Amino acid sequence: MLKNEPEITPELVKAHGLKPDEYDRFVKLIGRTPTITELGIVSAMWNEHCSYKSSKIHLKTLPTKGRRVVYGPGENAGVVDIGDGMVVAFKMESHNHPSYIEPYQGATTGVGGILRDVFTMGARPVACLNFLRFGAPDHPKTKHLVSGVVAGIGGYGNSFGVPTVAGSVGFHPRYNGNCLVNAMAVGIAKREMIFTSQASGVGMPIVYLGSKTGRDGIHGATMASAEFDDKSEEKRPTVQVGDPFAEKLLLEACLEIMQKGCVIAIQDMGAAGLTCSAVEMGAKGDLGIELDLDSVPCREEGMSAYEMMLSESQERMLMVLHPHKEAEARAIFTKWGLDFAVIGKTTDTLRFVIKHRGEVMADLPIKELGDEAPEYDRPWIEQPKRLAVRRTEVSAPISNRDALLKLLGSPDLCSKRWVWEQYDHLILGNTVQQPGGDAAIIRIEEGPKGLAMTCDVTPRYVEADPFEGGKQAVAECWRNLCAVGAEPIALTDNLNFGNPERPEIMGQFALAIRGIGEAARKLDFPVVSGNVSLYNETNGQGILPTPTIGGVGLLPDVTRHASLAFKQDGDAIVLIGETKGWLGASAYLAEICGREEGAPPPVDLDAEFQHGLIIRKLIEEGMVNAVHDLSDGGLAVALAEMAMAGDLGAQIQDFDTEVPKHALYFGEDQARYLVTCDGSTAARIEHYLTQAGVPAKFIGLVMGKELILPGETPISVDDMRKAHEGWLPEFMAQAAE
Repeated sequence: MLKNEPEITPELVKAHGLKPDEYDRFVKLIGRTPTITELGIVSAMWNEHCSYKSSKIHLKTLPTKGRRVVYGPGENAGVVDIGDGMVVAFKMESHNHPSYIEPYQGATTGVGGILRDVFTMGARPVACLNFLRFGAPDHPKTKHLVSGVVAGIGGYGNSFGVPTVAGSVGFHPRYNGNCLVNAMAVGIAKREMIFTSQASGVGMPIVYLGSKTGRDGIHGATMASAEFDDKSEEKRPTVQVGDPFAEKLLLEACLEIMQKGCVIAIQDMGAAGLTCSAVEMGAKGDLGIELDLDSVPCREEGMSAYEMMLSESQERMLMVLHPHKEAEARAIFTKWGLDFAVIGKTTDTLRFVIKHRGEVMADLPIKELGDEAPEYDRPWIEQPKRLAVRRTEVSAPISNRDALLKLLGSPDLCSKRWVWEQYDHLILGNTVQQPGGDAAIIRIEEGPKGLAMTCDVTPRYVEADPFEGGKQAVAECWRNLCAVGAEPIALTDNLNFGNPERPEIMGQFALAIRGIGEAARKLDFPVVSGNVSLYNETNGQGILPTPTIGGVGLLPDVTRHASLAFKQDGDAIVLIGETKGWLGASAYLAEICGREEGAPPPVDLDAEFQHGLIIRKLIEEGMVNAVHDLSDGGLAVALAEMAMAGDLGAQIQDFDTEVPKHALYFGEDQARYLVTCDGSTAARIEHYLTQAGVPAKFIGLVMGKELILPGETPISVDDMRKAHEGWLPEFMAQAAE
């Protein structure tokens, strides 16, 4: 044992998140009692957040290859070819636990971390997205969390200088003790300028870059792999602190030395900091790593090897550089005012050796740190399937007019303008479609190409049926991209679930993965990156299962995209897809009837694929003036959103006499779109779709300033907008009082 080392006791092992059998496995691997630094290293490498020990067996079943895929899961971000020698790099990650403990810093460092994942690949970030879920509005902590998280996302993204262009915000009591903050970033690069984390060459210098190391974030990854209890506030010191201005400098310096040909391999210091980044670089390259921590730039006095290896201080990178380029790289980082320190070298020993103050603090087998991490096939059970709720079993408690206004003003379906107006969504000057539509669109450089992007999931569907809910999340993402005219090219995911050691939770996870995989295969929509966030629960109460899906689509010409806004009086409104009035697990059933029950709508992937292709064809040929997919709230909510976006009303005819009106207007049947077109084009579209075997109905006309549903009192666009825009600002204003 090294001098001044604490004794490794069962209590100390437990405090590091290792189970007794896992610790025994580690001792057997190294053949002796570990040092405290080695215990810290393995606790970081073998926790859920870094090793995916509960999820790996299921993640392997996802489709990750495709004709455009350059790099799939395993790198800092997925990379997909978009033609003309260009690629798009993107990924989504969670910062749920830190954001619940300290919402502002938790959210800022979530954004900072995902931006580093993208520019570590050599791609310049061009857009950010986010998916947020909070507890019930009347929960005492909800307003504080909303305010802090939104301010944190805006504070980092706006200062760093990347537009935040899309997202989702929702509320449910199941998130009372564990909010969700999922951040996604998208970047573009030339294909030949993509870099990976695989080290190569023996004796190559390992260089520490960026900000100095402090004591913030120690055990952050371990904290992210544990459920909360009433003492979660005590974990505040494990939350990192971000500096967007330092990260902007780091971005420019990294891209410059990449362009100069200095870099062999690069890895972001994210979860588990120096430990995870160094081990991954060496292990991927079948090399050993030797680090001398005396050379690590520190901002605090007397930091131990343990603290330096586990610190999650932000805005830091680890690189393997070409030796003859070291002076050039150092000059670039000095110019940008950032630390540049050679702290080690690659070796041929396959050992991970850490030295500090003349002593060896850790000497571990580098490959086995990752390869020998526990991998669990945890027992899981499928919960009894919910019975379908027949539409005849749901009576309308209020008029359809009042139901629509109530849904438009509900926490989940209300306008999130209060949120996205705090984000700079126009910086860089390439935002073509701002937040609020089906998908955001940005121009690629000078155009004409563009990227569409979105992120979504319907947790109540996944709770009701994880398999169908997983399918629906991918299908919804697909529809959002198709609705703006983009070809969906690849997706990323953020799989947020409760405690995997509970068989019912593991069952939700396993079945959701199956649903995601089936949909991704059928829609030719490969999974190229992602993140798993487990143990999202407090005192045994888990969140709703929330497998967030982020998708990216390609537009050949951004000027030929579609938006959801009604364009002109007299346009015909055509409903595409079959309407049966499915009310199970719907927003109407929950919000209007107060019933969270029933099976979710089934997802017909053949129909989703065919309808998406046809919608893109109609947009490409200029046959439609507006397009919107149908999702939460069904037909009536979609019509209201199109009316408010275009400041035009619509008169809807009595087009289906068999489905009860409330089910017709608010049912959430899948694979459906609304399109508008010139009156002269409507018959041609209807004929075209009928010939293709796609259900299509002319249902009304764009006209006036009111939405007129058969048998209902007309609703003015202004009244809809008042209901839609009012709830969130009023809710947050109350928080400030």
